[in-house]
Amino acid sequence: MDKSNINTIKHALQAGNYAQAISLTKHCLANESEPASIDELYYMLTVAHRLQGQIPQAFDSVQLLIQRQPDYARAHQEKAYLHLAQQQTDHAISSFLTATRLNPALLSSWLQLKSLYQQRNEVPAVDYCVQQIRFLQGLPKAICGARDLMYEGKLFVADNVCRRYLQANKHDAEAMLLLAEIGVRLKVYHDAEFLLASCIELHPDFTKAKIEYIHLLSKLGKFAKAKDVAQTLLDEQTDNRHFLAAKAGAMVGIGETQEAIAIYQSILQQHPTLANIQLMAGHAYKAAGQLDNAINAYRLAYHHKPDSGDAYWSLANTKTYTFTPQELSDMQALATEQKISTEDRIQCLFALGKAFEDRHKYDLSFDYYRMGNELKNTRSRYDKKALEEQIQQQQRVYSKTYFTTQNNGGCQAPDPIFIVGLPRAGSTLLEQILASHSQVDGTMELHNVLSLVSRLGGKKGQYPKIVESLSPDYFEKFGQQYLDETQYYRQGAPFFIDKMPNNFLHIGLIKRILPNAKIIDARREPMACCFSGYKQLFAEGQEFSYNLDNLGHYYQSYLQMMAHWDEVLPGFVLRVQHEELINDLESQVRRLLDFCGLPFEQSCIEFYKTKRNIKTPSSEQVRQPIYTSAMEQWKNYQSHLEALEHYFQA
Repeated sequence: MDKSNINTIKHALQAGNYAQAISLTKHCLANESEPASIDELYYMLTVAHRLQGQIPQAFDSVQLLIQRQPDYARAHQEKAYLHLAQQQTDHAISSFLTATRLNPALLSSWLQLKSLYQQRNEVPAVDYCVQQIRFLQGLPKAICGARDLMYEGKLFVADNVCRRYLQANKHDAEAMLLLAEIGVRLKVYHDAEFLLASCIELHPDFTKAKIEYIHLLSKLGKFAKAKDVAQTLLDEQTDNRHFLAAKAGAMVGIGETQEAIAIYQSILQQHPTLANIQLMAGHAYKAAGQLDNAINAYRLAYHHKPDSGDAYWSLANTKTYTFTPQELSDMQALATEQKISTEDRIQCLFALGKAFEDRHKYDLSFDYYRMGNELKNTRSRYDKKALEEQIQQQQRVYSKTYFTTQNNGGCQAPDPIFIVGLPRAGSTLLEQILASHSQVDGTMELHNVLSLVSRLGGKKGQYPKIVESLSPDYFEKFGQQYLDETQYYRQGAPFFIDKMPNNFLHIGLIKRILPNAKIIDARREPMACCFSGYKQLFAEGQEFSYNLDNLGHYYQSYLQMMAHWDEVLPGFVLRVQHEELINDLESQVRRLLDFCGLPFEQSCIEFYKTKRNIKTPSSEQVRQPIYTSAMEQWKNYQSHLEALEHYFQA
């Protein structure tokens, strides 16, 4: 869109020429096709109608905007002003609260809420608003503006504003924290981690930075470190439930599940109605295999917070829970409730998809899966071209010639067994089989290889080309560092498993830093694998999975990448076909153990008897003997999967 038109509309609004702004905006909307520009135009149209006193027309445009962008905070703020214009105080408060939840930097919304709560003499609510107003007004103008930009999704602009401020105000605590938060949203995790660690070192009493650091460490799977940071907070405030919960979450990550459950129970004894703690306790119970306790915790969570989509999705994500008719009715009502957050709506829609699948109402089930995926995909940053370029770069750098001439260096330890592939391809089953062996520890999806990629400049385009200029000493150092960092997740066995599926992109790097590691490719029939991924709401990442076309493209890209590794590193990767494993368990298990250099143990056949923490969606399924019911489930939805199926037609 011509930016001059946008500027003309803005100037008209500023000059009070609202009729002109409305006319020009409508003209632009009639000729615009760019989604971002359309959203901006609808916003300006809403403002112009409101300022012109055309409230019904303003309501129409803001409703269209919210339908297009349900997380657009300023749209909800505009809706609140419209409710105020009609003296609908309750609705105004609700919309202002939604706006501040989506963008806590909206000072005008906090000021309006303070005034409205004062009129009602709601003292605690007024006090909270005052606290938020003081915080925002106390920030430097540039940092307050950058925080606003971050919440509005303008991450690169926010990043630039924040960096310019830090150049003139080095070591400013709020600016360092904000830049780290932006880095997390941009998934530049290594930079964010360094910033937070530096911020804490420079400002040891800055509690907010420590809390953000704990969250990031947990996201990166560095749970032992997260636990240590949480403990430093607890040393100062022993009974702070937020710090206790942070510590318990980290403890679940390193396998101290029963101790974590005890902490959650102690919090709930004092605060039994905290839905988020019930959820966290449920996740801990589920990881420990205490399914009945997990289900009870999830049900208590939605009892205390009826709009908790997370509670309903957590029940569905056990894969074995059957919703009651009342729960089904409540979820359907919740899915259409305008006031719930987008995240709760997404979770509810996925749960409904699973609920109706269990009832064999496949068309209705797919409708809910489709709505959930479409809403989730609006937040996705999956970029087909970026993935294709990444694969091409891997192929260029990690060529046959490269491995012929660069075959020395690296850490020689044989400890790691990597399981790679696509999510929902059967990796959890493979891990459970191997972890049932006396010489193998099961861990989780470890982020360490991805963190190394980030440190090598993966987000800045320097990786993988940078590896060509590194000396062999670096690869040995990286390999040893990987072993040191992953030691926290091991229980003393000679070998351990890292089942991060996305590592399939970085097998060349793994070969350089850990040449004696074993790599297993978990392969599943493509339609079954992709549709299983489409049904799954992942905790984070896997952004390709929320669109059928993207799923097909990603699977084909994965095949291309694995074919390259087979060519340049013959014999380094063992492919295990999920369907063959299901149909001939013992032969495939023996093949798997032979590849890993492990003697046969019957416990690997009876893997479902092994007691260990499992935190993936398949946790309950792999605690049961082999079953075949999931192999053909996708065919119940075949009429809806044309966009996916054409990728795999011969």
